[in-house]
Amino acid sequence: MSPDDTAPPLCAAPRADVAAPELVLPANACDCHFHVFDAPSPQVMPRTYTAPPAPLAQLKRVHATLGIGRSVVVQPSVYGTDNRTTLSAIESTATMKAVVVVDNGVSIAELRALSEAGAVGCRVNQLFQSNAAAGDLKTFARTLAEVNWHLQMLTDVTAIDDLASLVRALPVPLVFDHLGHMRAKQGVDHPGFQQLLRVLGDGQVWVKLSGPYRVSDGTTPDYADVEPLVDALVRTNPERLVWGSDWPHPHVPHAMPDDTQLVNLLSRWLPDAATRHRVLVDNPATLYGF
Repeated sequence: MSPDDTAPPLCAAPRADVAAPELVLPANACDCHFHVFDAPSPQVMPRTYTAPPAPLAQLKRVHATLGIGRSVVVQPSVYGTDNRTTLSAIESTATMKAVVVVDNGVSIAELRALSEAGAVGCRVNQLFQSNAAAGDLKTFARTLAEVNWHLQMLTDVTAIDDLASLVRALPVPLVFDHLGHMRAKQGVDHPGFQQLLRVLGDGQVWVKLSGPYRVSDGTTPDYADVEPLVDALVRTNPERLVWGSDWPHPHVPHAMPDDTQLVNLLSRWLPDAATRHRVLVDNPATLYGF
């Protein structure tokens, strides 16, 4: 058996003990980043991790407890370009939209069919293995522009030499997952993060306030080393920020996150109620078309 035929270990399942947060979220608060792991999509090979079961019914219970009114399900890397599980999640959920994964050979007709099913954007994953291939981003983005989609990128912004030039070359909105996925210990002054702040300040990109445990070196649930990054993003342009839970937190480098605590963190990250409303309600309505 070749290494590519050996499935990675099963990830830990999310916590079952989700409690109502102390922070009461505004009506129509949107979780802009989570995954559903369920039938019918098979997990592809090669892949970076093996996802645990995380069905839609469980996700809906979590959202109801946390006070989430709208949501955006994101196609995970383990499903490659088979979007059936992701799309089936939004079939029965009027307040949910989807970000899917397609490759560079996708046709306009296929994109239009995905749009009619509720997809609003495409994710390009440059960190985890899958069978998706975006090819040249500029060419790919021109195809996405035909259906007015955005391009969501899971990448480390410090690996992009000239972010401003890349953004200018793309004819679609660009959304960065998980705070730009730069290690928090590299600090706000890192040239890669400063690049991100500049294009964010100019309103050229969007950033998801999600997955702090993915960039933190801390082991406590407040991820204090991530706060300077969040503060810098919020000060720079709160009109281009959205939030996501990243449930069910697959392939996490630390202890399984507490979903209740992740919501409570917003009272520190976004202490101003008007800014919280913008990030949780207004901005997602603009980006995703709610």
